[in-house]
Amino acid sequence: MATAPESPPEESPYRLRLLERRDRDTACAALRGRASENLFLLDLVDRIGRRTQVGDVESAVLGVWEGERLVGVASLRPTVAFDVDLEGAPFALAAEAVARLSTGLIRCAPAQAERLWRRLEEAGRRAQIDRRETTLCCAPGRLRTPQQGVAAVREAHLADLEALVEAARASLREEGRPDPFLGDPHGFRRWVRNRLPRALVAEHEGQVAFVGYSDVQLPEGWLLQGVYTWPGYRRLGLARAGVAALCARSFAAGADHVQLSVVDGNDAAHQLYATLGFERLGELRTLLFEAGGR
Repeated sequence: MATAPESPPEESPYRLRLLERRDRDTACAALRGRASENLFLLDLVDRIGRRTQVGDVESAVLGVWEGERLVGVASLRPTVAFDVDLEGAPFALAAEAVARLSTGLIRCAPAQAERLWRRLEEAGRRAQIDRRETTLCCAPGRLRTPQQGVAAVREAHLADLEALVEAARASLREEGRPDPFLGDPHGFRRWVRNRLPRALVAEHEGQVAFVGYSDVQLPEGWLLQGVYTWPGYRRLGLARAGVAALCARSFAAGADHVQLSVVDGNDAAHQLYATLGFERLGELRTLLFEAGGR
């Protein structure tokens, strides 16, 4: 469990403290200045002090303070994510907190991720996954919807749970990531079940063949994750129809834009999203790390 790190030497003007409910509005206001680039972190902060579903991982988000002034935000759990404006001594202080983690997942801008990874390597961590991703976004006026009737897109139901559990496991395997189901099948199934209200599925000939989740749903933007098409149903237009439906749902709710990320080298995905009206927003580096063995 993440705890507040030790304070730095007295000569430093900065202090770290885990954000609490009373800090939520201040931290959200600070992140909204660059909301599209801080969307995932903004959502973690927005959830502080709010009720979560059973099985959800409680977030641990640090604030970097100079006296009573918040000068930076960084999350430790469930994902390491830094405010894109965090730099200098405040960045270094937050990086020391990250270096105390034995395991974790970093999703940061490449320059920030590189600095964090150098510090983690010094602390004896090793990378299980290290990859670059491109963040794409689509604004309401740019969405190009596919022809109707390509696929039957609907909300996910509890009856879809086992299929979506298998899809989530298959997606992780395709990314070369560990399968959490093997260590905690009940916890993994509960995690997928908690995401059902944020999921749309597409069917082909009566079979669920596509799923996508709008895991972040803020007025500043929606973030799509877990977009997956079953291998036997690819290149049939299911992903195009499903993602378009997720975008339409977000815009109907008043979202400023929709964003997602694509692993570098996945040309088919880049082409798919370009046909829907997505444009490049920025770059990410994802690092899944653990304690190094002797």
